[in-house]
Amino acid sequence: MANVPTELKYTKDHEWVQQTGADVVRVGITEFAQRQLGDVVFVELPDKGRVLEAGDPFASIESVKAVSEVYAPLSGTVSACNDELDANAELVNDEPYGEGWLIDIKIDDKRRLDGLLTAAEYEELVREAE
Repeated sequence: MANVPTELKYTKDHEWVQQTGADVVRVGITEFAQRQLGDVVFVELPDKGRVLEAGDPFASIESVKAVSEVYAPLSGTVSACNDELDANAELVNDEPYGEGWLIDIKIDDKRRLDGLLTAAEYEELVREAE
């Protein structure tokens, strides 16, 4: 079973969401997702200020196996990007829940956080996928 921190929320597309402010969330991909990708070699992130709609692709992650899209878990505006990934894309593999985060989003409606998966619900989803 993959590492699934209980304090985070999750999506069915294997993104994690951490509320870091009243209306700001940090987004990354889960340990399960990075394992499926294999060794990450490049991450393309959106520009700060880009407006995202929930479900829209916002980033591409290139690994030795494939290129995968990452989808916005919530609607809002990109308020920060992890520029460290430009030089160290492998942080997505090494620390998916830490230094391997992707973006921060200033979300439009924080009530939408309630619609994301809990750690227990995400663990069940991963169990079914393995």
